[in-house]
Amino acid sequence: MQDSLKYLYDPLVPESDPVFSEEDLASPKKAVRLQERRAAAEGGGRRKPRLNRYALGGAVLASTNSILLGYDIGVMSGAVLFIRESLMITPTQVEILVGSLNVVSLIGSLASGRTSDWIGRRYTIVLAASTFLIGALLMGLAPSFSFLMAGRVVAGIGVGYALMIAPVYAAEISPAMTRGFLSSLPEVFINVGILLGYVSNYALSGLPVDISWRLMLGLAGVPAIAIGAGVMTMPESPRWLVMEGRFEEARRVLIKTSEDEAEAELRLNQMKTNIRVDGSAGPASAQWHGQGVWKELLWRPTRPVRRILIAAIGLNFFMQASGNDAVVYFSPDVFQDAGISNKQQLLGVTIIMGLAKTFFAFASALFLDHFGRRPLLMLGSAGMAVSLTGLGLGSKFLGRSGSKPTWAIALCVVAVCADVSFISIGLGPITWVYSSEIFPTRLRAQGTSLAVAVNRVVSGAVAMSFLSISREITFGGMFFVFAGIMGLATAFFYFFLPETKGKSLEEIWALFENEDTAIS
Repeated sequence: MQDSLKYLYDPLVPESDPVFSEEDLASPKKAVRLQERRAAAEGGGRRKPRLNRYALGGAVLASTNSILLGYDIGVMSGAVLFIRESLMITPTQVEILVGSLNVVSLIGSLASGRTSDWIGRRYTIVLAASTFLIGALLMGLAPSFSFLMAGRVVAGIGVGYALMIAPVYAAEISPAMTRGFLSSLPEVFINVGILLGYVSNYALSGLPVDISWRLMLGLAGVPAIAIGAGVMTMPESPRWLVMEGRFEEARRVLIKTSEDEAEAELRLNQMKTNIRVDGSAGPASAQWHGQGVWKELLWRPTRPVRRILIAAIGLNFFMQASGNDAVVYFSPDVFQDAGISNKQQLLGVTIIMGLAKTFFAFASALFLDHFGRRPLLMLGSAGMAVSLTGLGLGSKFLGRSGSKPTWAIALCVVAVCADVSFISIGLGPITWVYSSEIFPTRLRAQGTSLAVAVNRVVSGAVAMSFLSISREITFGGMFFVFAGIMGLATAFFYFFLPETKGKSLEEIWALFENEDTAIS
């Protein structure tokens, strides 16, 4: 394994005769070129890297924070059926209730970048879990719609923090060759949370109306407590420690997350050099806590930073413009319109959706470092376009047919399951992986928070308008719109997102500096 990590040396020259000096070897551009030369010389015969258990443990603990968002998405899709009956709310209030969490999470996502630069990645994860816990308790105890909305606001802020910090932490602690898998774990846990929400809906649907939805929402506090406690055993991000000038602490973490001390030293030297030469950072300093980053991102950004922003914001925009959250939130309404009227049957179908999402999210995570980001991303978006077209056709037919034939209902169910499966293969996990790995170290937290903010705004806008627009153009018409958006997304991914598989976070900067890597 140690030999396969010496990719910064020419494989055709003896180990004692490096092609470049140690100073040159820390250069991300030269690292990229030499890694490519080594791969070519070995003919693809490099041994498969082992998954570091310490890095895996840290990434898993950080990613469990994402269960909170997933659980809320899943549980709200069923709980809203009972909230309507219990609190006698209008369809407009339903849209506000469902979409408000996504809009309010904008606050948490924007604040999370500067917060994590100030207090560190680990304590930001604790803050996210604690905030969501308070929101879950407020929702579960809500005596009125206004009180319920207050809980949604608090929980939304916690969700915003969690969405940004989990993939950033996972990316920063992971070795390059397994970063795709570890950074996609937040999406896997989002889907696990959605599935748990669906199961909770089904299990509690038999209780009295006024009790069932309170338990559904209040139970979200249980994983929040466990997450807050578990995260305290995690190491801090080594890249954040380097930015703070705490090199010895960073070295200790890197030794545990690397194959050996030689690899740890190599990674540490690359981090130090990247902070000095990535075009946006100065020397590591304990007095630096994220100052000036917004100016570097938004006010006359350099060409590589501009390309990174376009890629990250575009990716997050299309993830939510796909209508995924709306399909999940309002799937009972869609199925009800298709002809499934029994509440338990409705919730049972959502469990099938949850199983499909979780399975394909995990499968994508396993193969992401093998196939790369671009192939899975384009497969997923093209598959969603086809699935949404099928869903639109089925919904249109059922809307015009009085008999509700079984084949048309089955088409809608299969198309919804296919849609959520394809997003779990592509946009779901890769949005978080790609957004968190392409920004240079100093810009990563606040750059990712900006991209996630766009994600949250679009998600909230879609969720809060889905039912209203569907009443005007029908569910089928809405799904045709989403299918068209996914067609545009596939083209965007092809032209604007270079492949990042197998490259260290420091080397990725060189990809966006190079004009020839737009579609490489």
